[in-house]
Parts: sequence; C-alpha cells; structure tokens
Amino acid sequence: MTTPSTLADWLAHCERLHPRTIDLTLERVQRVRMRLGLGFDCPVFTVAGTNGKGSTCAMLEAILLHSGYRVGVYTSPHLVHFEERCRIGGEVVEAAALLPHFAAVETARQGETLTYFEFTTLVILRLLSEASLDAVVLEVGLGGRLDAVNSIDADCAILTSIDLDHMDYLGPDREAIGREKAGILRTGRPAIVGDPMPPQSVLDHAREIGADLWRFGHDFNYRGDKQQWGWAGRSRRHNGLAYPALRGANQLLNASGVLAALEAMRDRLPITAQAVRNGLAMVELPGRFQIVPGEPTLVLDVAHNPHAVATLAENLDQMGYYPCTHVVFGAMKDKDIEAMFARLLPLVDRWYFSDLPTPRAATAQELRALHARAVAARAPGVTPLPPQVQASEHPAPRAALVAALEAADPADRIVVFGSFFTVGGVLENGLPRRTAKHLG
Repeated sequence: MTTPSTLADWLAHCERLHPRTIDLTLERVQRVRMRLGLGFDCPVFTVAGTNGKGSTCAMLEAILLHSGYRVGVYTSPHLVHFEERCRIGGEVVEAAALLPHFAAVETARQGETLTYFEFTTLVILRLLSEASLDAVVLEVGLGGRLDAVNSIDADCAILTSIDLDHMDYLGPDREAIGREKAGILRTGRPAIVGDPMPPQSVLDHAREIGADLWRFGHDFNYRGDKQQWGWAGRSRRHNGLAYPALRGANQLLNASGVLAALEAMRDRLPITAQAVRNGLAMVELPGRFQIVPGEPTLVLDVAHNPHAVATLAENLDQMGYYPCTHVVFGAMKDKDIEAMFARLLPLVDRWYFSDLPTPRAATAQELRALHARAVAARAPGVTPLPPQVQASEHPAPRAALVAALEAADPADRIVVFGSFFTVGGVLENGLPRRTAKHLG
C-alpha cells in the first residue's frame, strides 16, 4: 500500500478497511489501543445519549475553558469538515496535526479490520492524549457499551436523553437502549443521568456496578422563569443564571447535567461561578436550533429522530407567527421518518425534500412518498394541516435551500433539518446570506 499523505487520502483508506460501516464490538479497538499505549492522565468525561450529546459537550467545554483549563473535545459526526471532530483549547485542530496519528494507528493496527469510526476515533484519542490537557470530553458515537469511545475509562459519565433510535443495533425499546448506553458507567465514579424518566435498566446497571449515581430530579434540578434560571445540586447552587446561548427548550436539561458533572468532579477540576455564567452565555454549536440572522428567518437543526424532532417542533412553535414555513429535509432511510413527519406536519407549509450524498440516505422521492403517507395517515380531529401544503424534490440540500429562498417572502421562515448531511450541505460554502428572493 502507498502510504497516504493527506487527510483525504487517510479517510479514503479508512473507508476501505472494513466490510461493514458499523461493527459494534470493542475487542479490535481495545487491542489496537493497547498497542498504542493510549491513555489519559487527566479527568475524562464521556457523554452518551440519544439527543443532547453535542450540546452537553459544548457547554462542558465552554465552562472548563472559562475556568482556565486546557480542554480537548472529540465529537461526531462533523457538519462540513472532518477536523471539526476535534477541538483543543477551543480551536478546531488542523488537518496536518492529525496525519502522524493516522500513521501510528495504521502501524499499530497490524491487520485489524477497523471501521472508519473506530480508526478515526483512535486517531483523535491519540492526538488528545499527547496534547498536555487538563480535561478531555468525549462524545459517544452510537450506543455506549460497544462504542469505540468506551475503550477509554471515563472519570465521569454523562447520560443525556434516552429514546428510540438506532434500534437495529441497540434494541427494540428504551430499556434495551438504556442498557447499552449505561455501558459507559464505571464503578465508584460519577454517573450523571439527565433523563427525567430514565429506563430502569440504567438505574439497575448503575447500582449493580456501584457507580456514584446522580439523577435529575433527585440529586440535581433546575427551576426558572422567563428572565433567568437557577440550578441546585447535592451541595452547590447557581442562582440568577442567564439562559444558555444554545437555544431550545431542552438546553436547560442539558446544562443541568453539565453542572452536576462539574460538581461531581469539583475536587479535581474546581470551577468558579463566573466561569459557569460566561461559559453558558458564550457557548456555540452550529446546527442545534441555530437561528441565522437575516430575512427570511433561517433555522438549522440536526434533529434526526422523532424525539429530537418533537423538541424542534416545540421550539419552532415558541418562535411566534410566520406567514409561511418552508422546510428543507433529508434523512437516513433507517430512521422513523413518518413519526418525524407526524410531529411537524401542522407547522409546515412547503417541503423541499433532498437527496443526500450517502447510500444510507432516503432519496428525495422516497421522502416525498413517506410524507404523502404520513399526511394520509393522520387521524381525524387532530391539529389541522396548513391549506395547500406543497412538496418538491431536489438533488442536494443547497439546491433545496435555493428553491426555498426563491419561494419565500422576507417575513417567512425556512427550517433546514434532518441528517448532519442535510445541515452540512447548506453550510459547506459558508452560511448563506439572504437578500429578498435569492441566495446571496
């Protein structure tokens, strides 16, 4: 094999190594990790859950940065560029910094057939392990127990929401899925459970292994009004907080889990009240109910399962009145797409369905057929649909957005949601500027 010399070459190499995109086992990753001698001598936070992982990682990172710590973060997937998956000191790493770690993993692989995700996870973990960090934040890719990220023992594990997604791999119900996600918990170490109604399997596993269980509503909680909110943990309180810069009804729940994790780790990573205020006020994360300034209003959200779309619908409903709501949508074919439609149908006047650049995606034509089926399946007496709902098909998210901009009036709202490929597809050439009826 000719040794790859660029990031694009290495990523193409990773895509060819394993016959399956997803292969949930830890043995191969653990063997390569051991050969690499990969580990951390600073506190490690691991974040798993169905939704809210990226927001949780971003808020945790922001507060720790404002406390003066050097923080490394691994998240996935990326929106536009692979390098987005790793940040050190708040900055996205450069492609050149990754190359020696690809070579090291390739040498240590010794014929192991790692998946793309497993290989690249080991690359970024090795980069982070050599970066002289004070804290590391790792987002789990899929599930928890058998995810490559779980090859690292977390000093503090955070479970966000637990709902139905990736059921082919994780199980048919919340109990089975919760059992898989609880696999990131460790004996004697903090286990932050932010789901207000967690599956019993999560609680049982935490008790079976003797984890230090922190439950929302039991060990920590929040309350708030329209102006501010407050948080209380086992022994600490934060009052008079401004709402997090990340928008959405679910972000206080995510922020509460973050503050619980920081209280649980306070002996190793003390933080100040001012760092909490500044971190939450200044945190940024593209594609999470992101409202882009301009006319018409543009909303970007990577909601790609029914639970996340329900939150998106709630957030959209709270935005106020818009004469017309246009939606650009693309999704993977293994998602419960009809359930996602059911949540949003009453709010949407025009749909722009998009093909996506991956064989895992549903085509625009398939999405349009599923939309028609969801409309036909609506029970009588439920919230009526907008009159004369329109739908169209497009070859790419950017093309769908251009069509929406051409049809929209300045007072309208355009929502781009679904797969990371959908939101990333409209961001790949920079945030779109809107002027009247055309793309700037």
